[in-house]
Amino acid sequence: MSNSKKYKYLIVFSYDGSRFNGFQRLKDANSVQGEIERVLSIINKEKTYIRGAGRTDRGAHAYGQTAHFELNNYIEPLSLIKVINNYINKFIVINECYIVNDEFHARFDAKQKTYIYKINVGKANPLYQSYMYQINKQLDYKKMKKCCKLFVGAHDFEYFVSGKRFNNNYDSIIKKVKITKKNNIITIKFVGKSFYTYMIRNLVGAIVNVGLSKTDIKTVKDILDKKIDKRLPTAPPQGLYLLKIKY
Repeated sequence: MSNSKKYKYLIVFSYDGSRFNGFQRLKDANSVQGEIERVLSIINKEKTYIRGAGRTDRGAHAYGQTAHFELNNYIEPLSLIKVINNYINKFIVINECYIVNDEFHARFDAKQKTYIYKINVGKANPLYQSYMYQINKQLDYKKMKKCCKLFVGAHDFEYFVSGKRFNNNYDSIIKKVKITKKNNIITIKFVGKSFYTYMIRNLVGAIVNVGLSKTDIKTVKDILDKKIDKRLPTAPPQGLYLLKIKY
């Protein structure tokens, strides 16, 4: 009788999103998911799939993305990290690896996600081009700080989500939105459980529009409260980073 036992793993990994066509597996283009699955399939000697905690847009980055998968044979986690990193695209790095129980799911068991978004308000820097939103002009930081506070708590974020959700439910709870500025780099941190398609980039777009004095805070609040149906600009993906996921 053959041994059908599977060994389930959770990996924590980082990647440079500018080198891939997004996280999600694609048929005719490179992706983070596709690259990890390519390497795991070699190690596992059969087609192997991962289930990520979430998808990042094309051009967005990650410090602490997570995914689970199953292997036919046990490999000690530290050894598995080394093997994967030896074969994988150099713009992906596996940082941590754990054995998890059979019921674990990287997406559904996630309790909290933290993202950051980086903006350069100083002089244009070609080295920042793929890693920050280069506005290259000073913004009204105080107004931006007030705008950030609007998004904390439970809200219906429909007008800050791109596309339609299958269940028409856009409710989410954001635990923290914190904005900081060091030299000419503004960083906005978002902490919550559920973030939908382009949601963070749309929130950042609103915050930046307020900082540019193109939109006032009352208008943003009215959009959030669905008193007016209006869409504000979407911030580009290159400033977005998935920082960490908490289980």
